[in-house]
Amino acid sequence: MIKRLFDLLASFFGLLVLSPLIVIVAWKIRKNLGSPVLFRQTRPGLNGQPFEMIKFRTMKDAVDKQGNPLPDSERMTPFGDKLRSSSLDELPELWNVLKGDMSLVGPRPLLMQYLPLYSKEHARRHEVRPGVTGWAQINGRNAISWEDKFKLDVWYVDNRSFWLDFKILLLTVKKVFVKEGISADGHVTIPPFTGKEHQGTDHEC
Repeated sequence: MIKRLFDLLASFFGLLVLSPLIVIVAWKIRKNLGSPVLFRQTRPGLNGQPFEMIKFRTMKDAVDKQGNPLPDSERMTPFGDKLRSSSLDELPELWNVLKGDMSLVGPRPLLMQYLPLYSKEHARRHEVRPGVTGWAQINGRNAISWEDKFKLDVWYVDNRSFWLDFKILLLTVKKVFVKEGISADGHVTIPPFTGKEHQGTDHEC
């Protein structure tokens, strides 16, 4: 109850205080990337239940001759890369926190198609609400392996507390300024999870 109350108050005041910045970023995206300004995608939340996560868009809607989206590396622009490296693209997720879909701190919401690939231990990450930031994000973010990411997520589930959340939030601010772990080596974001260590097409997380 304390965690939810903190999320509610922090997201409300965060949206209020940051509203001028949010408007400026939205205008910049509209100018540089066009519409839509927001990236919307269904992600698994608490207990794996789907919700619509919103972020600021960081990539062009470029497609090939067959109408299929081009790889992320070809759709990413210098502007989008700066947006991601500053984590400003995550600001709309405060609305998800306010609604109760997400928490400020928790395992990052991944893709729906990953759910059947999880082991029972991996799936424990859904015992709590997904977060805007989390234990895995301050311990490597996208630069660590999937297995390490899941271990960190489950560790958080077993050890979560208000003070741990506070520590994670403070360290997240530091990570944003030093811009560590934004992407895996050789990838715009991170290679997809396939149930085993495997490299492939990037996905926006």
